[in-house]
Amino acid sequence: MGTETVRTGVLDEATELRREQRGWYFYDWACSVYSTSVLTVFLGPYLTSVADHAADAGGYVHPLGIPVRAGSFFAYSVSLSVILAVVLMPLVGSVADRTGRKKQLLGAAAYTGAVATTGMFFLDGDRYLLGGLLLIVANAAQSVALMLYNSYLPQIAPPEERDTISSRGWAFGYASGSLVLIVNLVLYSAHDSFGLSETEAVRICLAGAGLWWGAFTLVPLRRLRDRGGRTAKATAPGLRQLAATARDMRRHPLTLSFLLAYLIYNDGIQTVISQASVYGSEELGLGQSTLIGAVLMVQVLAVAGALTMGRLARTYGAKRTILGSLVAWTVTLAAGYFLPAEAPVWFFALAAGIGLVLGGSQALSRSLFSHLVPPGKEAEYFAAYEMSDRGMSWLGPLLFGITYQLTGSYRSAIISLVAFFVIGFALLARVPVRQAIGEAGNPVPQKI
Repeated sequence: MGTETVRTGVLDEATELRREQRGWYFYDWACSVYSTSVLTVFLGPYLTSVADHAADAGGYVHPLGIPVRAGSFFAYSVSLSVILAVVLMPLVGSVADRTGRKKQLLGAAAYTGAVATTGMFFLDGDRYLLGGLLLIVANAAQSVALMLYNSYLPQIAPPEERDTISSRGWAFGYASGSLVLIVNLVLYSAHDSFGLSETEAVRICLAGAGLWWGAFTLVPLRRLRDRGGRTAKATAPGLRQLAATARDMRRHPLTLSFLLAYLIYNDGIQTVISQASVYGSEELGLGQSTLIGAVLMVQVLAVAGALTMGRLARTYGAKRTILGSLVAWTVTLAAGYFLPAEAPVWFFALAAGIGLVLGGSQALSRSLFSHLVPPGKEAEYFAAYEMSDRGMSWLGPLLFGITYQLTGSYRSAIISLVAFFVIGFALLARVPVRQAIGEAGNPVPQKI
């Protein structure tokens, strides 16, 4: 009887864990529309056009009296968002680990971002400052929410399943992004048939992403479980907490080495994602429908790419698979520099290359890092990890913006990002991941 009770308890726990994993997937489904429809497709070109409308005769806007080329305003806004995120993420991550109230904090961050994104409906005329403010708030909130979401991975997936679970989460997100992009493409392309102007259609697409984000966040909030916190100790202010986390990471130098490599190569990935539509519209002269179609192709292929690279990781290990993806990123980005203007077919070819490596490189990086986090410090460590994830990097957009400001060429700006992939590859290749996992106090999977 006792054996049967134990067996039933184990089965119930396994069933609850699978239910929690399915709920975890749905946060990717909820928030990925922001990354695709807002950050990647619509907001960059639209906010740039709003800034152009407000610019002086020399093409400059003057936020807080500072002269900024209108074409750089979006990139600078993305960079500023990470300053806010750097302050918030370590503080929130430490609170989550110490109190165990991770789910409540996830909900607060997600709905702050969803409300800010929905508010982009009111971005019209020359309200570029409103657009920049909403972008900064939404990006910072998304960064905090994703940090909390990612930190659930070591708790809901055993070591041998993390590559698969992480890849499925990314696949859910890209499937969601594809579905919403199809709807947005119909609305934008046929806006006249709906009695809408082009700008009204864009504003509806932006706001719709916020509503989608908020609605589907209810699923993970119902299914994810809070675990007990470590202590009830008070936390330090954000920057001091970041310093405390960095000091703790010094006791795990191999984890820190992987994180440094990730921060660099992911900086390049996120900058390509956030600036690709600006490059396509401003440098290549492509229309919005072409850009939406290309991003839609990326989303569809990223689903297959994430799942395929997850299977490759089971054969070759996550580290080797990620290194291969970085080579592919370098080749693809270099090819993008030579794309002819007003040639959509070549832009679609570039999008196909990006899509095949995008999801897998990110999903496997997340799962690999989860093995390197000391138990009980998941949110705190993922706060540092998240600082460079999903468009939250600051150096890439800053380099992109400065390069354009100095040269006036988006081609020069895009090719400057190759350095991130080359340096990231070199640093990751030097990390002995098996040793790093053992030193973090975690079991080492057979394939890693």
